[in-house]
Amino acid sequence: MSELTDISELLLSRIRDVADYPEPGVMFKDITPLLADPAAFAALTDALAEISVRSGATKIVGLEARGFILGAPVAVRAGLGFIPVRKAGKLPGATLSQAYELEYGSAEIEVHAEDLAAGDRVMVVDDVLATGGTAEASIQLIRRAGAEVAGVAVLMELGFLGGRGRLEPALAGAPLEALLTV
Repeated sequence: MSELTDISELLLSRIRDVADYPEPGVMFKDITPLLADPAAFAALTDALAEISVRSGATKIVGLEARGFILGAPVAVRAGLGFIPVRKAGKLPGATLSQAYELEYGSAEIEVHAEDLAAGDRVMVVDDVLATGGTAEASIQLIRRAGAEVAGVAVLMELGFLGGRGRLEPALAGAPLEALLTV
């Protein structure tokens, strides 16, 4: 069995399906059992760190909130800086903000203006790629800060929601890597 098959099976075995959450008809993918398993969490961290190093990233951006949980240990493992991208109003000091549309309204994310600069190659790390709105907004923020997008790396892509199609134009050739596609 290949190494990728082994890690995929390990990760999938630690993701719990929760029916009808947060609303009826939704099958929620709960990653907390994966985070609670040190071997699975380490394997996930190693895989995302390897993608980041291979891409030539110099910094990791983690998207609120589960992207913080994954992105911070990936940055440490890869020897890179970590930058949180937060919901509007959560960061002190000067920020860059980016509004984006959701299927049910709009939202806004922010990053500290001084944390990204020209010469940075930034890997965006998150748990799930769903519709792609937050990831697309983070790519716009990274570029507005003068940095380059090294790519997007996620634990899981929900392929049926079309996030990859939405993100590909914004990525402009940078890679999008999902360890699992469901």
